Amino acid sequence: MISAARHRSPGPGRAVRSRAPGRRRAALAAGAAAVLAAAGGCTGFTPGNGELTDDINVSSTLLMEGSTLPDAFTCRAEGGEAGSPPLQWSGQPEDIGSFAIVADDPASAEVFWVLFDLDPATVEIRQDGVPQPAHSGENSFGDTGYTPPCPEEDDPHEYRFTVYALDQKLDLPQGAPLTDTLERISAHAVARGSLTTAAE
Repeated sequence: MISAARHRSPGPGRAVRSRAPGRRRAALAAGAAAVLAAAGGCTGFTPGNGELTDDINVSSTLLMEGSTLPDAFTCRAEGGEAGSPPLQWSGQPEDIGSFAIVADDPASAEVFWVLFDLDPATVEIRQDGVPQPAHSGENSFGDTGYTPPCPEEDDPHEYRFTVYALDQKLDLPQGAPLTDTLERISAHAVARGSLTTAAE
């Protein structure tokens, strides 16, 4: 489940991008939660083109499964300049149409990063990079691109980076609405894999 209901304040002196107004964020939350409740974790999810598998292995040179998400990728980044993490993946099916990446906080139901229409030959993205011809979609906060999560102390959360293999491109524009991208990812996903980090 994904929403925008509980994104934490970055704290004093932390720069952060603008957030969508509360009513709009609530609407984004409801739509995103409904779509990714299936695509994000239900083993029985079956998109229109066949059974969704968990065959993709997602890794990172700077993230470790189950370990704390480094400050460089949160609102605690030095100077407030957080970037997106590097990711690599393998084990995807042959003859796919594209990849999509969704980063979310399942507990608070927020999506903080969406990339789509990645070339099917792509097997990695660099730190704070968007490979061409991929596009960034709108996230739960109404921003386009990576909005760093902002964990509070003693409030445990997980941050999940999921790579989806799709049977075609989404053919949506840069900054496409979150519900549109998630609905199309849900409809065209054939395989996925996740790397999940934690908050202190």
